[in-house]
Amino acid sequence: MLNKKTQYAFRALEYMARRKAQGPVLIQEISETKKIPLKFLENILLELRKEGILDSKKGKGGGYLFRIPPDKIPLARIIRVMDGPIAMLPCVSLYFYERCSQCDEHNCGLHDIMITVRDANLRILENKTVADLAAEPERNIDADVLSE
Repeated sequence: MLNKKTQYAFRALEYMARRKAQGPVLIQEISETKKIPLKFLENILLELRKEGILDSKKGKGGGYLFRIPPDKIPLARIIRVMDGPIAMLPCVSLYFYERCSQCDEHNCGLHDIMITVRDANLRILENKTVADLAAEPERNIDADVLSE
């Protein structure tokens, strides 16, 4: 399950990608439009800037902008930056591998199934980008909340 931080990051990046041609986007604008708490959003965008995904410009006409084109940023990268491993078990993670203390990976049915799950997720998340988020039709977030 994606944590709230990752969901907010995707919402902010989607908004920025939709507005890319208009230049840097003010953090206040993203916060108000996407209904993301400002302090939380500041930390998210700062983290994405530190990872080299975003850049920021100060002064008049300033705000946040993409350092990497949105069509070159896989969703998997954002999840890893915001949330850590994509794999459901540490023993099948590609970037955050840890051996399970009570498990023999070579004779574990769960391990084998979770590799299949990880690979299926990665096939999608490595091939879908931030630009793909922006390509989806924009929906009213209040309507989404009411339908859940």
